[in-house]
Amino acid sequence: MTMPISRFPVPELSVLPDDIREKILAVQEKAGFVPNVFLALAHRPDEFRAFFAYHDALMLKKTGNLGKADREMIVTATSAKNNCLYCVVAHGAILRIYSKNTLIADQVAVNHLKADITPREKAMLDFAIKVCLDSQTVGDSDYEVLRQHGFDDEDIWDIAAITAFFGLSNRMANVISMRPNEEFFLMGRSPR
Repeated sequence: MTMPISRFPVPELSVLPDDIREKILAVQEKAGFVPNVFLALAHRPDEFRAFFAYHDALMLKKTGNLGKADREMIVTATSAKNNCLYCVVAHGAILRIYSKNTLIADQVAVNHLKADITPREKAMLDFAIKVCLDSQTVGDSDYEVLRQHGFDDEDIWDIAAITAFFGLSNRMANVISMRPNEEFFLMGRSPR
């Protein structure tokens, strides 16, 4: 049985504004499929544009001490805390690819404290999860721990911003029952 990808209408590509259609087609060309998030969020074109502009600013950033795998690890771990099936599956797949580690996404999603990660990554995820679940208690000692692992204030901002942005994403994905593409489940599972 095929489930719908969203509780809300999913527009046909042919009726979308040119800029959104072009972005979706570019992603399809690169990935080989269209991730359902693009189709589901196209329901509201202005919000689609704002969402992906902020997403790209955070996730495609080339400066700072966070690599692509670090960013995806933050998304996977915090999305698991928010019970977001779409983001755990989709970003877990991307994490497996960027880290070249077939096990890491499942470990981080279930319990980063038991995952085979570095002390630096553990500190990063401890902070991200605190931001996710208990941000009002973040204080100087949290910054100090991160600095001891080589993160600067801009990196700390990035960890918090990624966590906060995906908190929004997780909640919307859950509310609209956004389904992960089947392709994500297998991506990065076989070692290369």
